[in-house]
Amino acid sequence: MTTRLNPYLSFRDNARDAITFYETVFGGELTISTFGEFHASEDPAEAEKVMHGMLVSGNGLVLMAADTPNSMDFTPGNNFSVSLSGESADEAELRGYWDKLSDGGTVTMPLEPAPWGDTFGMCIDKFGIAWLVNIAGAPAA
Repeated sequence: MTTRLNPYLSFRDNARDAITFYETVFGGELTISTFGEFHASEDPAEAEKVMHGMLVSGNGLVLMAADTPNSMDFTPGNNFSVSLSGESADEAELRGYWDKLSDGGTVTMPLEPAPWGDTFGMCIDKFGIAWLVNIAGAPAA
């Protein structure tokens, strides 16, 4: 698989409504994971919030969305990120992108193993653009 570059939209509490709407617009397959599924928030009120939503249309469009936890800043108008993702075979390429994007910027979440089994990190580059890098975990043997 090749590395993908995708828009990633952030919401405070309505990512599920938004990504479900986009599914009616673009069609395709929608997957949604919540913070509760991965025990990724200490706030029980956030258990049903969308940790990661991904819509893949039949013609290859990919749109991702998530709710922003209450512990993180959320500023409408600056609620997007760019996501780079790929398989474990793409790790060297993705880590190279991460190193260059985070150099001179701010690492908001280090590139390290995530609760869902992948390697994941977040940074803001020196131009103020938010980036998410996800390297899929090694496939099961």
